[in-house]
Amino acid sequence: MNFKERVVKSLQTILQDKLDGQTIEKLIERPKYSHLGDYAFPAFSLAKIEKRAPQQIALDLAKELQGDDFAKVEAVGPYVNFFIKHDELTSAVVSTILSKGNQYASQSESKGNVTIDMSSPNIAKPMSMGHLRSTVIGNSISLILDKVGFDPIKINHLGDWGTQFGKLIVAYKKWGSEDEVRQDPINNLLKYYVEFHEEAEKHPELDDEARLWFKKLEDNDEEALKLWRWFREESLKEFQRVYDILGVTFDSYNGEAFYNDKMDAIVEELKEKDLLKESQGAQIVDLDDLDLSPALIQKSDGATLYMTRDLAAAIYRKNTYNFAESLYVVGNEQSEHFKQLKAVLGKMGYDWSDDIRHIPFGLITSGGKKLSTRKGNIILLEEVLSDAVRLAKAQIDEKNPNLPNKEQVAHEVGVGAVIFHDLRNDRLDNFDFNLEEVVRFEGDTGPYVQYTNARAQSILRKANHTVDATPSQLELTDDYSFEVAKELLKFNEIVQRAAEKYEPSIIAKYAINLAQLFNKYYANQRILDEDKHLNARLALVEATSVVLTESLRLLGVNAPKEM
Repeated sequence: MNFKERVVKSLQTILQDKLDGQTIEKLIERPKYSHLGDYAFPAFSLAKIEKRAPQQIALDLAKELQGDDFAKVEAVGPYVNFFIKHDELTSAVVSTILSKGNQYASQSESKGNVTIDMSSPNIAKPMSMGHLRSTVIGNSISLILDKVGFDPIKINHLGDWGTQFGKLIVAYKKWGSEDEVRQDPINNLLKYYVEFHEEAEKHPELDDEARLWFKKLEDNDEEALKLWRWFREESLKEFQRVYDILGVTFDSYNGEAFYNDKMDAIVEELKEKDLLKESQGAQIVDLDDLDLSPALIQKSDGATLYMTRDLAAAIYRKNTYNFAESLYVVGNEQSEHFKQLKAVLGKMGYDWSDDIRHIPFGLITSGGKKLSTRKGNIILLEEVLSDAVRLAKAQIDEKNPNLPNKEQVAHEVGVGAVIFHDLRNDRLDNFDFNLEEVVRFEGDTGPYVQYTNARAQSILRKANHTVDATPSQLELTDDYSFEVAKELLKFNEIVQRAAEKYEPSIIAKYAINLAQLFNKYYANQRILDEDKHLNARLALVEATSVVLTESLRLLGVNAPKEM
C-alpha cells in the first residue's frame, strides 16, 4: 500500500548514479491540487548535477517512466507528476482499514514510558476554562503516544502546597465559616481567596499573616494541617466530577505536597556537587553560561521554591517510571522555568534531562480578556460544559426529536464540541472562546465531524449489507471516492506527525478535512444503488467511519452512531 515507495523505486531505477533512494524520498512532494497528480518529484536538484534546465529533465524523466505502474506520469514545468490508479489505491486502502479496524495506523512495538504532567489545578479553587487546555491537550497527547507505541503515565501535579494556603487559611479564619464551606466548598473558598487579595491591596500586613500561617503549615502545625487536608479533600471531589464529565483519568495525583520530604536531599545534592551559590541571602544555581537567569533554589528564610520541587519531582519520576520522555503540558509563560529545570538537572550530571520536554500552549481568552482567579475573572469549566450539553440537546431536539438516548448523545456532542474546539487550534495559538460557535453542527467543529460519522453509520444501517473486504471487490474509479481514499491513506503519517510534534490539532484538522471529502462523496454519488459497485461504496463508507471514530478518540471525543 506504500504508493510513495513505488514512486521512489521507479525514480531510483533511472537515477541511481545521481541520487540515492533516501534523497529521492525526501524530495517527493504531495501536490496541493489533485489535477497535478498524487505525488510530484521536483527536478531542481538534478539541474545542478546535469547542468540542464529542470523543465527539460522533467520531460525526459516523464517519458522514461511511462508504463503500467501508474495511471499516468507527466511533466508540468520542472515537476514530474505521478497519478496513482484510482481502483488500485481505493481497494488497497479500504481493504487494509477494514482488516485492521481501529488498529489502523497503530504501532505495536513498545517504545517505553512517557510521563505527562498535565492539568494540575490549584486546590481550593474551581476548575476554570483556564484549566481546560492543559487537561485536554495532555489527554490527547497521551492517546496519540499510546497509538504509536509509548506507554503514557498521566500525572496530575496538584497545586496543593505553597503560600496561597497561608492566604486561604487567613481568609477562612477572618471571613469564612465551616457551614459555608461544607455547603459549597470550592465557590466559598474561591470567594475567600478573592476577598483576601482585594483586602491585601489596602492592608499589606495581611500578606505577612499569610506567610506566618504557611510557615505553620510547613512546621506541621495541627490546626494548619487540619484545614489544609480538608480544603484538599473537598477540592479533589469537585475536580473529579469535572474530570468524569471530560472523560479524563490520571495515573497519579502526586502534587506539590508529595515532594515536601524530598527537597532537602535535592539541596544537599546541589551543595555536594558545588552548584549552589549565595545571592542576597538566597541559594541559587548560576546559569549565566547558558544565557539563562539563575535558578532560585532556596529563599533567604530557608523556604524552598517551585524549582526545588520540580527537581525533586523530575528525579522521582525518572527513578519510579524510568521514562523515555517526560512531558510538561504547561502554559507558554513557563518556558523559562523549564529551560532552567533542564539546565540544572544537566549540571547535576543527569543526561536524561535531554528527554524532558516542555509542551507549551497559548491562552484562552473571553471577550479578549485573560482569565484570572486572583481577580475573580473566571469562567467555570463545569458551567461551560453544562451549557454546551444544553445547546447540543436543543439542536438535537430540532433536527432529530425522536432520537433514542438523547441525553447521552447531547452529552457526547456538547462536551466533545468544547474539547474539539480547543484541540482544533494550534497548540501555541491564543484563542477567544465563544460557546455558540463551538457547538454548531456546521463548519469546522466537533459536532460537524461527529455528525458526518453518524451519517456514515446511518448509511450502513440502511444498507443492512455485510461488506466483503476482498480487495477485488473494493475497486472504485470515480474521483470522489478516490479523494476520500487518498485522505484515508494519509492517516498513518498524520498520527505519526501529531506524535512527533505533540500537536493534537494535526488530527483535528485532518478529521475536518476527511469529513468534508466524505460529505462531497455523499452528495455526488448514489451510494445505495443496487449495482456491482454497491459493496465497494459501502466498504468505503465503513472505512471512513472507522478512521473518523479513531480520529475523534485520539482527541478524547466520543463518536455517537446516531445524532
